[in-house]
Amino acid sequence: MKNKFKKIIRYLGVAFLCMGLIVPNYAQVAKSNQGTFALTNATIVTVTKGTINNGTLLIQDGKITALGTSVDIPSGATTVDCSGHSIYPGMIDGGTRLGMAEVNAVSLTVDHNEVGNIKPHMQALTAVNPNNVAIPVTRVNGVTTALSVPTGGLMPGTAALINLVGYTPNQMYAGFKGVAINYPSSGRRGRWDRRSDEDRKKEEEKKLKELNDAWEQALLYAKIDSAAQFDQSIRPEYNPQMEAMLPVVRGKFPVLLEVNKDKDIESAIKWVEKNNVKVIFTGVAEGWRVADKIAKAGIPVITGPVQSMPTRPSDKYDRPYANAGAMHKAGVKVALRTNDSENVRNLPFHAGFAAAYGMGKEEALKAVTINPAEIFGVADQLGSLEVGKSANLIVTDGDPFETKTQIKHLFINGWQVPIDSRHIQLYEEFLDRSPGLKK
Repeated sequence: MKNKFKKIIRYLGVAFLCMGLIVPNYAQVAKSNQGTFALTNATIVTVTKGTINNGTLLIQDGKITALGTSVDIPSGATTVDCSGHSIYPGMIDGGTRLGMAEVNAVSLTVDHNEVGNIKPHMQALTAVNPNNVAIPVTRVNGVTTALSVPTGGLMPGTAALINLVGYTPNQMYAGFKGVAINYPSSGRRGRWDRRSDEDRKKEEEKKLKELNDAWEQALLYAKIDSAAQFDQSIRPEYNPQMEAMLPVVRGKFPVLLEVNKDKDIESAIKWVEKNNVKVIFTGVAEGWRVADKIAKAGIPVITGPVQSMPTRPSDKYDRPYANAGAMHKAGVKVALRTNDSENVRNLPFHAGFAAAYGMGKEEALKAVTINPAEIFGVADQLGSLEVGKSANLIVTDGDPFETKTQIKHLFINGWQVPIDSRHIQLYEEFLDRSPGLKK
């Protein structure tokens, strides 16, 4: 039996060795470069301070140090001629599972949905895999920053904003965290949901009680923790869930409150006001129905995906496309998300649909740049092209919301990131197959 087992191990070892030998050359994405860069002769779309024609943007030490029509280029700088091209801030996706899932059908590669109902201590930043194959695919399509959000349960975990370059999660961290909460829904879960109205009401009330109980427990834990800092005889039992809630109840982290149905949005507004919660609404699929109430409450919104189906059969086909624009016109600060893992790369096209269906191009661009930066409290570093901000930017040969547009150059935190990804490498590999099959 032992000899048979040894043979199996030996054969497996040979098999894995052979697999390693035949790994194609597209397994490794090219490395980034850092230095001083002068992007010249460009149309610079700053987002916050207008557009500069035939301008120069200077990058030093990871920051934008100058931009305008008369910029002195230091000796030794790498000059990038951007004639006929435009420079935009890198786009920010306000809600994804990027970096936390490889193959959705294989549970061992999915790290965004952990066991449990209340798990704010589940840190997305810890779960992010910097080598996730979807990250290069995403950034070469103009998305340089994304919010990675855990899923599942009443409190799925703590989301983290990441820049899409780095060898470790901490290198990628972009300065924002927020605890995700799924607000109890009064609606049906889908066409397959056969629960009666009474059963759905009971389920909603049960979940709302769970939420309120968890919130009260977090408040009590915070009081005990504060008292323990002044009285060493008080030794609260360590509770990882409640530890993760401390920054939330103390107003340091916001709650990312997922809510979509109009009645649920109204209920969530009341819950937020009652509990004095620092909050960002996410999802908000039926926000257009109660946009005035959201605006009056002064709650910012991250909505999407824009390219989706209407929430009700009676709604027009374009309601999801027009939702963001309707909320913006009502006075709500709106950012966009894909709510995806492998197709975060499509964020510019979600924004394009929002622009075409009432939001307008200028506001749609803000919804994927400066608006999410302001909502996440990182507008001093991201979201626009200004001196002193991080050099997260893209150089394009056209409108970034159009599918035909190509990203020519890409910078994240001042690193010049190659326009390279598994998609590009596979395309080039099979474009000219050599050796090909003989006829």
